Amino acid sequence: MKVEILFPEICNLCGDLMNIRYLHQSCPELEIVETDLKSRPRFLDEDIALVYLGSTTEKGLSLVVDALTPVKEELLHKLEAGQLMLITGNTLDAFSEYAVDDQGWRLEGLGILPTHAEYHMMNRHNSFYLGKFQDMDIVGFKSLFGHTYGFPAGEALFETVKGVGRNETTTEEGWRKNNLLATYLTGPLLVLNPPFTKYLLRLMGADCEKLAFEEAAMEAYRIRVAEFGEEGRDFHY
Repeated sequence: MKVEILFPEICNLCGDLMNIRYLHQSCPELEIVETDLKSRPRFLDEDIALVYLGSTTEKGLSLVVDALTPVKEELLHKLEAGQLMLITGNTLDAFSEYAVDDQGWRLEGLGILPTHAEYHMMNRHNSFYLGKFQDMDIVGFKSLFGHTYGFPAGEALFETVKGVGRNETTTEEGWRKNNLLATYLTGPLLVLNPPFTKYLLRLMGADCEKLAFEEAAMEAYRIRVAEFGEEGRDFHY
């Protein structure tokens, strides 16, 4: 069973590559393959259980778009067929229609999602996040220059309990359609949320009875859920 990391040379901010390292620690039988910007994504031609994209810079977003534009139709076909893909952090914006900032920069995205991002480069948003996924609590962090707009209602990955959703006017966070799971949360997400990690492994079809360091991970998770949910606690930092 293979997990493919796309573009690890640029999509590696906020400790996000630890998401896949943690999966591998939990399931050593997983084969981790890495695809650089100059190579054809292997999931287009092979059976890949999970495709992963982590956080990047604004220049990195442009490089992601450049790398995936030639295979966009194949990418769409694979997603429509149920390919499991997890995107964390700002790389979700590469899949949007466009992103702009208040300094005149503009990114033409892949146009896979009917959204756009607006960045304010001198007013970075940093916050912690508490939300829900099915019956699970979800915790994480956001560190973004802006927010996104235009998502259809009802296609969120998480529902916000405390913090900011896709933008400050909605409690919906991230995106889910078929097996495309995308969130602006960093942390890294899977290390911070053992129940969600187990859910993802089941979705992959991985036969893993126990996560790496599961007792310690669950204890830290429960403490963080309680702290983030404290009454009167500000979610900004």
